Amino acid sequence: QVQLVESGGGLVQPGGSLRLSCAASTSIFSIYAMGWYRQAPGKQRELVAVISSGSVTRYADSVKGRFTISSDNAKNTVYLQMNSLKPEDTAVYYCKAEKDYPTGRYDYWGQGTQVTVSS
Repeated sequence: QVQLVESGGGLVQPGGSLRLSCAASTSIFSIYAMGWYRQAPGKQRELVAVISSGSVTRYADSVKGRFTISSDNAKNTVYLQMNSLKPEDTAVYYCKAEKDYPTGRYDYWGQGTQVTVSS
């Protein structure tokens, strides 16, 4: 089992910045990949950014150049730095961990944190 706790969401004006944090209950060395997803009202959940073993990162086209995903292995925490925020970035942001077991790969989700970009 992996428990994930997100924090850092809030209300920000367009052009502003926020940093989301996702703290894992286990060493992230043991996790294959961790990512951030978001879901806006009436829309499907979508990938925002993911970081996998070897610090390989991948981003949605809509956030490239504005968002940065990083990890602090000592704190078992993954971050999402969001700059130049736009109203269309408004959503609930979820952290996901993918962990391998002998029986297969399992997904774990955090509870989500609301990000609202509005003037």
